[in-house]
Amino acid sequence: MASSPWSPQSWDADGARSHLLDAERVVSRKVRSIWDGFVQFALRDSVIEVALGLIIATTFTKVVNSLVSDIILPPISLLPFMAKNLEEKFVVLKKGPHYYDQPGYNTREQALTDGAVIWTYGAFLDTIITFLGVGFSLYFIAVTYGTVTKDSVIKATVKCRFCRKEIGAKAIRCPMCTSWLDGRDDETTAIPPAPAAGQ
Repeated sequence: MASSPWSPQSWDADGARSHLLDAERVVSRKVRSIWDGFVQFALRDSVIEVALGLIIATTFTKVVNSLVSDIILPPISLLPFMAKNLEEKFVVLKKGPHYYDQPGYNTREQALTDGAVIWTYGAFLDTIITFLGVGFSLYFIAVTYGTVTKDSVIKATVKCRFCRKEIGAKAIRCPMCTSWLDGRDDETTAIPPAPAAGQ
């Protein structure tokens, strides 16, 4: 019966060194394979581009939010029908037990702490105004970028007259149904005129 390589009879210095070298090669090969897979996964060009794009997008979001909240909204809040604390405007639908102790509620937090049911229309209007401010700011930035670089970010679209899908306004062929939009399909499918009598 053959003895196991790890049995005491076969355990000598040369055999131990050989087994250790084999184990080292296996571990080294596994580590190198894992490292190569990680490098191919994490350091591909597309992944790096996405990561850089996300970082720039996060910073750009902060810039746009600051433009809206610090530059655009303060002048709007000076209008007669607006208020600086618009988000604190609410209507009490159901009074809490301590409503008459403090007469009324000054803030939403007071009303909610007292267990009142409130309709916070001000927070909704504030969110709508912020959304419009961000939208117009992004539109202005897109128009400015298109003017400076001659490459418009805003792409005009039309509906394909065959499949009714939205496509670019300058498209010659629909990418959805592959129909030609410049009339060449009409020319190739046109029925030739019938020959005249006697010909």
